[in-house]
Amino acid sequence: MGDCESIIPTSEGEQHVIAAFQHLAKLLRTSQNVNDELKRLLIDLDSHLTSMTLYTHLQDGKLNELESRFKSAEEKIRRWESNESMIWDSGPKEACEYMKAVDEIHKVQEGLISLPVNDGRKQKDLLSQAESVIQFAMSRLEQELVHILAQHKLYFEPNCVPFQSGGYDVLYNESFASLEDSLEEETSQRESIPAVCIVNMVHPHVIPHLKSIANAMFTSNYIQEFSLAFVRMRKDALDEYLLILEMERHSIGDLQTMEWDVLNVKIKKWIWLIKVVIRVYLASEQRLCNNIFEGFGSYSATCFAEISATSMLCLLNFGEAIAMTTRRPEKLFRFLDMYEVLENLLGDIGALFSEDTEMGSFLKADFHNLFMKLGDSARATFVDFGSLIARSISTSPFPGGGVHHLTKYVMNYIRTLTVYRDSLVFLLRDEAADGLGPASELLNEINSMPCPLAFHLQSITSQLISNLNNKSKLYNDDALRHIFLMNNIHYMVQKVKGSELRAFFGGEWIREHNRMLQIHANIYTRVTWQSVISLLRLDGDGTNTPKAVFKEKYRAFNVAFEEIYKTQTGWNVSDPDLRDDLHILTSNCVIQAYRFLRNLKSQFNCEKYIKYTIDDLSKHILDLFQGSPRLLQSSRRR
Repeated sequence: MGDCESIIPTSEGEQHVIAAFQHLAKLLRTSQNVNDELKRLLIDLDSHLTSMTLYTHLQDGKLNELESRFKSAEEKIRRWESNESMIWDSGPKEACEYMKAVDEIHKVQEGLISLPVNDGRKQKDLLSQAESVIQFAMSRLEQELVHILAQHKLYFEPNCVPFQSGGYDVLYNESFASLEDSLEEETSQRESIPAVCIVNMVHPHVIPHLKSIANAMFTSNYIQEFSLAFVRMRKDALDEYLLILEMERHSIGDLQTMEWDVLNVKIKKWIWLIKVVIRVYLASEQRLCNNIFEGFGSYSATCFAEISATSMLCLLNFGEAIAMTTRRPEKLFRFLDMYEVLENLLGDIGALFSEDTEMGSFLKADFHNLFMKLGDSARATFVDFGSLIARSISTSPFPGGGVHHLTKYVMNYIRTLTVYRDSLVFLLRDEAADGLGPASELLNEINSMPCPLAFHLQSITSQLISNLNNKSKLYNDDALRHIFLMNNIHYMVQKVKGSELRAFFGGEWIREHNRMLQIHANIYTRVTWQSVISLLRLDGDGTNTPKAVFKEKYRAFNVAFEEIYKTQTGWNVSDPDLRDDLHILTSNCVIQAYRFLRNLKSQFNCEKYIKYTIDDLSKHILDLFQGSPRLLQSSRRR
């Protein structure tokens, strides 16, 4: 009869059968025809049947208790069915009571499931009713979640990362009057990328409410519904934040055809936006997700990636469009700005997005691909710059022989590039540097290897000088041709000596180009003054020179000097040091010859023929190269 221990009545019919067996066993025990052994077995059977009956009564009692608990909890949940008020708005007591009722339903479900399988309807009905109540409760909790997120989201201005419209702009145009000062100012204002700035995305006091809803829905296997609602609301909130930041959405076609002045401003805004979005908004959003989904496995990373996807793809698509635009020199600085900001944000992206989630992995890969594309665009634009210089053609000589716009443009362009030296050195690391001379002294001492950046910078200046040589041939006056070359080479040398360019060009480059300056100065002196000085020469010591010859030499010198004065006062040597050097060189050449002739004036008694004193000539020479043509007014009458 040991097998009877495992027999448990599972239906009302089975209970009737057991009662009949018990009655039959008692009748047999009282019969005179039953031996002792059979009586003992019948007593044992009766005992087992009695135990089974008691167990059945216990189970019925437990089921009734679960039903009572269920009805009580159901009433607390269902009373909100027709109540339009929000539970958490009604106060902490109501919210706490509601969550306890949900928890009680869970416990009733567990109790019902723990009961033996029963063919009776009551247990199944209670389980069905409990599931129905849970469905309603989860739907209501989802509404509460949406309401809390909508009512308690926080808006703020990202004051920790102010927008600056600055940046480097070196555009080739016909006005460089303020270029020097503006570049210095922009260089000093170059903004550094701020650290992560965490802010509250919702009011802190509702975080426990959100977590309790998450826990309840997770326990009820409704975490997917919670996640979808949470993602939807937070994505909408992020869209609102981006609207506050004035983040615009443009098609790739629009960006490809946009005027550079407009596009340039949008790129600067994008650089600011991507820093704010990643280091403020997304960093803060990730903290919110981690708080809410703590203990729920990968749900935090998955939901965060889904929330971030729209804004990140909008930013990345803009960058992709810019990387695809036509490469022009003025875009290089924007390419480098975009490249460097992404480089600085690579670590942030790695911390924000998990490789374990499909969207997170996709966003990380897309971000890295854009970073590489911008680097490629920057490198190609820089390498092509030299060929653009070579293609710059002039059809008329530059007025006054001054510093050409192209020279200012190129030297300020490459000087500004030194701000990006680390990025350019890295981007050009695989570029060939054959023919690199003993320049880039600083880098060579550190790395003991040629620097491709130095090579390319020197190549650019070589192409510039070649272009200037071609432009100088447009001058009909050989002297002005050499003044033009002196002005431009001197400007180049000064830019190299007075900036970070010196580390890439080295002292030897400076000495070589100073020698070029001296050569052009000597040629200028010979071309301009050699014929004039020859007018002052006398045969022998000059003592046998007729007075008429002496008089004619003075007259011819005066005419020649006055013509040079009228012409070369209109020439422009804007650098005061170079102008002083030319004045000294001219004075040493002219005054010495003129003084020798003046020393003979008493011998010929021809003071009246002398139009200019030595002091006059010295002062007149100082008028040369001022950029404004002048006529001589002598200090003496003839």
